Amino acid sequence: MRQSTTKRFLGKLGMYTLLTIFLIISVFPFYWMLVGSTNPSDKMISSPPTLTFGNQFMENLVNLNDTVGIWRVMFNSLFVAGMYVVIALIVSTAAAYAFAKFKFKGRNTIFIIMILSMMIPYQATIIPLFQMMSAYGLLDTYFALIAPQLCYPFAIFLMRQNFLAFPDSLLESARLDGAHEFKIFTKIVLPSMKPALAATSIFLFMYQWNNFMWPLVAIRTEEMYTFPVALSTLNGVSYTDYGQMMMGISLATVPIIIVFLILQKHFISGMLGSAVK
Repeated sequence: MRQSTTKRFLGKLGMYTLLTIFLIISVFPFYWMLVGSTNPSDKMISSPPTLTFGNQFMENLVNLNDTVGIWRVMFNSLFVAGMYVVIALIVSTAAAYAFAKFKFKGRNTIFIIMILSMMIPYQATIIPLFQMMSAYGLLDTYFALIAPQLCYPFAIFLMRQNFLAFPDSLLESARLDGAHEFKIFTKIVLPSMKPALAATSIFLFMYQWNNFMWPLVAIRTEEMYTFPVALSTLNGVSYTDYGQMMMGISLATVPIIIVFLILQKHFISGMLGSAVK
């Protein structure tokens, strides 16, 4: 009996020790980022490195704003990511519902082609997109940053998997009661898809928030900088102010954490729902 109790204790001790090690490994980069945002650049590259908070938080913030106009960058990123999530979610949800619940000729073929398009490297679309936006005079505009990838294949796939789990009998009952398709979609189907919508919203937000390649090509002026582009300009050729860089990274991380904390419960449910189906 004692041996069994000892084994269980040692097993739990080993498990919690391993989890603690992984926790430290996961959290330390965020701690290092926050420490760096409060210290001057020379302390970040000193040996041994500084692991305590400094007193240059406001100075780094002011310097960062003077360098890249961080509040304008924050507005641009939030506006572009927010508008992208709203529009892409509407497009993806409507397309996914059609693929899941409407039977039309070529449905499976079109869906397979859409899924296969995910294999095309994003970099291969940069030149055609640039030429198209340049021809219509849309470079350096919010439209140029938001419009590409509004039809996001993974978002359509994720929503379709959740729509397939919705009972067809409820749709038929609503149609027999005289409800039109738009009302069925908005009043009956969507309210039950909140977890899937939350999960898809997080994916779309993170995709657009972290998008670097296309904004780097489409943006011409500093007034249109988004976070990835603005942060890339902080890496100088001969000198890099790591205090400013860590401050910028800290500010860029905050919205992602807030969005995930707000939607995390629905996010897990949405992912589990698509996995079960």
